[in-house]
Amino acid sequence: MAGGRKRGAAAPAGLSATLGSVWRDKHLVLFKAEYTGLVAAVLWVLEIAINLWVIQKVAYTEIDWKAYMDEVEGVINGTYDYTELKGDTGPLVYPAGFVYIFTALYYITDRGLNIRLGQYVFAVFYLITLLLVFRIYHRTKKVPPYVFFFVCCASYRIHSIFVLRLFNDPVAMMLLFGAVNLFLDAHWTLGCALYSLAVSVKMNVMLFAPGLLFLLLSEFGLIKTLPRLMLCAVIQLLLGLPFLLVNPVGYMSRAFDLGRQFLFKWTVNWRFLPEEIFLSRYFHLALLLAHLTTLVFFALRRWKRPGSSIWALLKEPSERKETAQKLNSDQIITVLFTSNFIGMCFCRSLHYQFYVWYFHTLPYLLWSGGVKKLAHLLRVLILGLIELSWNTYPSTNYSSISLHVCHLIILLCLWFNPNPTPQTESQNKAKRQ
Repeated sequence: MAGGRKRGAAAPAGLSATLGSVWRDKHLVLFKAEYTGLVAAVLWVLEIAINLWVIQKVAYTEIDWKAYMDEVEGVINGTYDYTELKGDTGPLVYPAGFVYIFTALYYITDRGLNIRLGQYVFAVFYLITLLLVFRIYHRTKKVPPYVFFFVCCASYRIHSIFVLRLFNDPVAMMLLFGAVNLFLDAHWTLGCALYSLAVSVKMNVMLFAPGLLFLLLSEFGLIKTLPRLMLCAVIQLLLGLPFLLVNPVGYMSRAFDLGRQFLFKWTVNWRFLPEEIFLSRYFHLALLLAHLTTLVFFALRRWKRPGSSIWALLKEPSERKETAQKLNSDQIITVLFTSNFIGMCFCRSLHYQFYVWYFHTLPYLLWSGGVKKLAHLLRVLILGLIELSWNTYPSTNYSSISLHVCHLIILLCLWFNPNPTPQTESQNKAKRQ
């Protein structure tokens, strides 16, 4: 009983100490990374009210929801040939995971007619995504807490993408951030499975694939990486099987169409180009070459450990010359987020809903960069300019150029970022204490 009383007394004492620390540092709570959890919790609760207000007070805009419902209704009615599935805005161009998830939403929302209920479901998706993102920032402790206000409450476009437009992009990113959290917890196999599910909703998640492959090879070597890659492939195969059995070429060409042509009127990032250049296959090939070249340079010069050979990644960690050390949180997040960001920089076109592809990663990329003289105010200004560019409709020459300038600054910051030190998680915690 005495022991029980001591333990019971210890809890209030610990809480009192924590509150006391917060009170002493009240003028620094928004600036010290150790208060990430506290500030994130307050903002997350505030976001519940914000989402309810947006749903109730701001008009819903129909863009793709009806088309999604028409597409999955075709599957429900027995059509498994992907070339015959289409909606108001065109043919079905997403992998099979999209079909299953939006079929569930079709039934939840009374065949897609109860849009208000759908908005509340997407508000839940938003809150789950935010929780997963905040957990990543809590683990890395790179970003001052005041920045989280810009990650959630201040972005009109992101709230619109989730609860006013009901796009499939947020669903894919929610699953992606779930996978990233599993990677941080060293659940690599389960994380790969969830990552593959995210890809099955929308292919943009493939932009993280080069970084993920690098991390898997770093952590396991080639032989132990192959089963995880096979798991990703098997999941895609199983999800797509009903459609592959009917028309395999039709499914692969529609669900994984890498040559899909985008409309110039919707582009956010290339408005300043003449339309004939925007549509040119040579321009697309140049962007692909620039994308791949940049990835190779980052893999060789920024991601791998100093002094190690890139070919050493193919070996078992125990067989490498350098001391084998587990990846830490900063390494995992830096590689994954940078891989995706490089893809965003060289996209053939960015549409307004694509903002969610990298929005939640931008603060980490800015505050983890190696340019120490880049002041906090300038970083916030870059976030603001990016937000303004994505909120300018229709896009203009100036908004597109501003977006590219901001991308270039972030890319240079990442390039000048020193190689993440290969420390253990316990060493990281010891440094932060």
